[in-house]
Amino acid sequence: MKKEISPVLIYPPALCPMALTLNIIGGKWKPMILHLITQGINRFSLLEKQLPGISRKMLANQLRELEQDELLTREIFAEIPPRVEYTLTAQGESLIAVVMPLYDWGVQHLAHKQPRYSPVV
Repeated sequence: MKKEISPVLIYPPALCPMALTLNIIGGKWKPMILHLITQGINRFSLLEKQLPGISRKMLANQLRELEQDELLTREIFAEIPPRVEYTLTAQGESLIAVVMPLYDWGVQHLAHKQPRYSPVV
């Protein structure tokens, strides 16, 4: 006998915690940007070098969205040439506790799938 699935949603999509989290960090670049910032790569040009394939416009948009979601702060230093650094907020730090297990799983999966290669840290 088949178990019936209730047609009633537990959470409306706009209030679903999983949908909210994935909307904030979803996509190809945001988790990688957050990870790189925890590794001290916190300037635009350094992030751009570490993310081959990302356009300047996409990187700027992703950083802006992470800032709007209060995961990053952007500090502009009045120097010549101007320097901008990104740091994690307290909210961003709490999200790293969620993102790092994804990284750890990837390290294990990569080692299992391709034992002769070591992951990029």
